[in-house]
Amino acid sequence: MREEITAWGHQNITALHKTTLEITKDRELTKRGDCIIGVNADKAISEISDAVKKELKKGRKAKVILSIPDYGLSERLEGYGSSGMTFDHGSDIVIRKSDFVCSRTLLVRSDKAACDIEREMVELLKDPQTELVFIIEV
Repeated sequence: MREEITAWGHQNITALHKTTLEITKDRELTKRGDCIIGVNADKAISEISDAVKKELKKGRKAKVILSIPDYGLSERLEGYGSSGMTFDHGSDIVIRKSDFVCSRTLLVRSDKAACDIEREMVELLKDPQTELVFIIEV
């Protein structure tokens, strides 16, 4: 199964958080949001397909591909679903290195967080015109 979400860059993206990575439907971002790599996303976790949610609730391994198509850059990370996931947050999607689960959590035990994203990609994401494609494959 595959889900594709589009988000955009923002001048306050720093991607420095050591344990989480996030995209959000929110349009604005402060420097405190150091886990956020994309804003103005076209879907929240509550809006991803029921088929993807069902597989992740089984604890399945999944990968996420982060792509900036205009520059030919992409990065891949892997993590796992969890039976405790509710997928009911209305604006955010969060990937975590830990096992913590809340309404925003898409994956746990991820092999990457925001700080692990290639700095070339992060620099491009500081431009609000940069399109980020966030692809979930389970």
